[in-house]
Amino acid sequence: MDFGKLQNISRVDFTLPPDHPDTGLLLQQEKKAQKPEVYIGLPVWVNKAWVGQYYPAKMPEKDSLLWYAKQFNTIELNSTHYHIPTQSTIERWRQSVPQGFTFCPKFPQLISHESQLSRTLDLSATFCEAVASLEDKLGDTFLQLPPSFGPRQLQDLENFVKYVPESVPIAVELRHPDWFTDNVASLELFEVLQKYRASTVLTDVAGRRDVLHMRLTTPTAMVRFVGNGLHPTDYTRIDAWVERLKVWFDLGLQKLYFFVHEPDNTASPELATYLINKLNEVCEFDLRPPKKFVQPVQGELF
Repeated sequence: MDFGKLQNISRVDFTLPPDHPDTGLLLQQEKKAQKPEVYIGLPVWVNKAWVGQYYPAKMPEKDSLLWYAKQFNTIELNSTHYHIPTQSTIERWRQSVPQGFTFCPKFPQLISHESQLSRTLDLSATFCEAVASLEDKLGDTFLQLPPSFGPRQLQDLENFVKYVPESVPIAVELRHPDWFTDNVASLELFEVLQKYRASTVLTDVAGRRDVLHMRLTTPTAMVRFVGNGLHPTDYTRIDAWVERLKVWFDLGLQKLYFFVHEPDNTASPELATYLINKLNEVCEFDLRPPKKFVQPVQGELF
């Protein structure tokens, strides 16, 4: 992911901001006596470097999703950003993953970027109908808006999230700086999202710390974490996230989607494994980390 990418991170303060004051209030109001759902995943399921490591050696690429879903329980589905999947594609995806796996499809860029939510309701209906066919394998959809989409377009956003059916849960990522520097704009934004049960996306990336607004509008959190090639700060940042998530779970967070990005994503499974192990340790979960395939060393008999 190029958004917020920096070549030099030596001067970045990666400290997690404090929670927005309304986050704790919302979680307490929504609290239920049930075990939270936790989904940890990556932004892709095809990566040649994982073959022989997280996938079997000599695995054909067409089986990547099948094996990815044995290692992780969700995927940030970016392919839908470029085209709406056909029914046959949806069915193939559904049949390739086990019970409990969820897809989080991104809204097409024709809706979010090119049209910026204007006059897109018919296309949005087509997209929602398509992804709803994932049925129990559908997680939260993901509306990523461009940096040019600002507070003056709040009405367009409200009209859009109001139109999305309840059967297609949605999380919204905003990038225009004014959403976070204009107190009135942010207040109005979060009121709209909370009113229509639209979640927020929290993007943790080096070059845009302002988008890490720490405001939840539903008891679901979607975090997009962008690492820096397993730099030591990747691990300390994950530690901080686990501590914050522990607070949120105790307050009443019901569902978490956490997507781990790394440059070219080769190292993403390693950092995701670290995250899962830390969540198990700190939050006393029993999440299953991905397993590496042990390759035989040439010449060894035993």
